[in-house]
Amino acid sequence: MTEDELEQALRETFARRVAVARPLAADPAGLAIRRADQARRRRTLAGVAMAAVVTVGVSTGIAQLGQQPGRPTHPTVVLGDPYASPLPDPTPALLDAPPADLGRGEVDLILGTSLTTAGGQRLTLPDVGPAERAQRLPDGTGWAVVGAPTAAGRSLWVVSPDGAAHLLLAGARDIVLSRDGRQVAWREGGELVVAGIVGAQVVAAARTPVPAGATPVGFAGDAVVVRLDADEPGHALWRPAQGPLKSGGDRASVHVYGTRPDGTVVAQVSAGTPRRPCLALLDPARNLAPARTGCGPVLSGDGQGAVSVDGRWLLVNGRTGGEARALLVDLDWLRSAPTVRPAGPPVHGPVAWTPEGTAHYPDARAGLVRVDVSRALAGEQSSGAPVAGLVDGQRPVPVGREAS
Repeated sequence: MTEDELEQALRETFARRVAVARPLAADPAGLAIRRADQARRRRTLAGVAMAAVVTVGVSTGIAQLGQQPGRPTHPTVVLGDPYASPLPDPTPALLDAPPADLGRGEVDLILGTSLTTAGGQRLTLPDVGPAERAQRLPDGTGWAVVGAPTAAGRSLWVVSPDGAAHLLLAGARDIVLSRDGRQVAWREGGELVVAGIVGAQVVAAARTPVPAGATPVGFAGDAVVVRLDADEPGHALWRPAQGPLKSGGDRASVHVYGTRPDGTVVAQVSAGTPRRPCLALLDPARNLAPARTGCGPVLSGDGQGAVSVDGRWLLVNGRTGGEARALLVDLDWLRSAPTVRPAGPPVHGPVAWTPEGTAHYPDARAGLVRVDVSRALAGEQSSGAPVAGLVDGQRPVPVGREAS
């Protein structure tokens, strides 16, 4: 091969190499995907780290604040909706076929770590923990679940119908919800806080300083009913739009059972001669002045009970014939003593009423009691029926609903 031919061969070889696309040192698409995965992992780790920091901070804060007199002992963390925990898809009903008089299909039930709907579906609640009480939220948006008290306080969760649990409050001392589920009030250190619930968020919070023993116990319209001292009678109204909590209010009531649709507060007061537990309707328009008082039923002092959806009936613990029973009381009495009927075994937990006029509550043996007003008025007393799916020490938590 001549020198010219060799030179020409080399030129052709170099030309062919230039024409062929060289492989890149790094695939851009693969590199972008890997970088996105790394960023996602970093964000996940950061979120876990932040949650851990919040948890440790709250725990440390509790320990530190417990050593500082005059400082709140239960710091509240308002989370809104930073983490939504997806739960398993609804599964078949948890309850075994109950007796016909149990009223299945009327109320939802929380049984341990699951929520069984009136329609027979079940949502597991692994993150919520033991529930103290719950109620349906308006417009079918889910349930508000108040956790049982712990050393760190109470929590408030919102569980949506798709099975996602959203933690709204953690570490609150006391939590109460309005009848329609649109407002929540809680005690935080030396303050009382009220806010709205929109979706899975707590919004538009207002605060007021309160006495050391004051706790929220309910709502009367947009006003918060506050017990001024756990060891002394008396309640007051806090209207956030009118400024801080003012002194005054009722000084005789010892327990509040709920409110009627018109805002009237149903309470137990000490009245009569000799003084004994009586029922009173307190008027929020007159700073909780008693509008009517009745001393007919023999009431217990545990404060257990609830007002029906229509405001006509009160299911409350008391005594009849020397025996402890749950009593059905007609709140529409006029000048005579209120109508009272024994309804079932004593109440040991939340009472859930339906718009149709039935009440459901747990008894001392963890059975579920269903009270039908018409049957109770006819002299029929209910008894507790066992509920499948509970372990020792657990009681069913019935969830009522407001009138649509």
